[in-house]
Amino acid sequence: MRKVGSLKVSVVGLGCNNFGWRIDAAASAKVIDAAIESGVTFFDTADRYGKGQSEEFLGRALGKRRDEIILATKFGMEMEKGQLGASPKYIREAIDASLRRLRTDRIDLYQLHQPDSNTPIADTLGALDELVRAGKVREIGCSNFSVAQIREAADASAGRAQFASVQNQFSLFHREPERNGVLAECEDRRLAFLPYFPLANGLLTGKYRKDKKLPEGSRAADRWGPKVFTEQNLAIVESLIEFAESKGHTILELAFSWLLWHKAVAAVIAGASQPDQIRTNAKAADWQLAPDDLAQIDAIMRSG
Repeated sequence: MRKVGSLKVSVVGLGCNNFGWRIDAAASAKVIDAAIESGVTFFDTADRYGKGQSEEFLGRALGKRRDEIILATKFGMEMEKGQLGASPKYIREAIDASLRRLRTDRIDLYQLHQPDSNTPIADTLGALDELVRAGKVREIGCSNFSVAQIREAADASAGRAQFASVQNQFSLFHREPERNGVLAECEDRRLAFLPYFPLANGLLTGKYRKDKKLPEGSRAADRWGPKVFTEQNLAIVESLIEFAESKGHTILELAFSWLLWHKAVAAVIAGASQPDQIRTNAKAADWQLAPDDLAQIDAIMRSG
């Protein structure tokens, strides 16, 4: 368990972006059940996922178990035409819609999904502060923010609720938060960092191997194939698999444990469309990487 503001979350979280898009309500419920049975207590969704269905499926499946988990959702990306942003008026509409779909009276972590250049951050924080004071939200967070935007929000939050977390893309294959200073900023400000796409669109699952064709109809083949599953990346994957296996681990365990080695990272949020996937993910964070392990991993990543 690690902290997100006042919240205690499991270091492996369930990303619910597949619900309502790739899998239906019944399949989603099976994944949710498996997550809870495996000790996962952090569930992260967004109003946009499945155009509201992810929240609906999650709320329905949780039922009376709602108080057993930490529930995070997001707002700000377009739902229907004109339904987006971080204005106080829209925030009030979005929170009530999410609460209704999730069948709950409060959101544990309410996150701004992306910056809104049309709304001063002070106005956004003022509205979010009202939700905290009203008991509809426990902690607030942001997503896809730069260092400058994190600092602007911190400066504007005096006397009001402050962001407790930053959710940006981060994995062995996408290390932008290290390069652009976001990770260091989070550590300095004691903000919880929540990496999304921790498995690099499937590259780090070990399912996709060099010289093997991507499965027909898979998300990897359809959406990410040409850009992500390159010969160079797959060669790196082979080296990472060889290294992990030499230490008695899997590449999945390497991916999770490498992320959790970073002090600012509170939880690794990974999606799942089948119960076995979340069961495997829940066990993947136990490898305590040594300095020599980290050096070898970095050398492998540079070799590509």
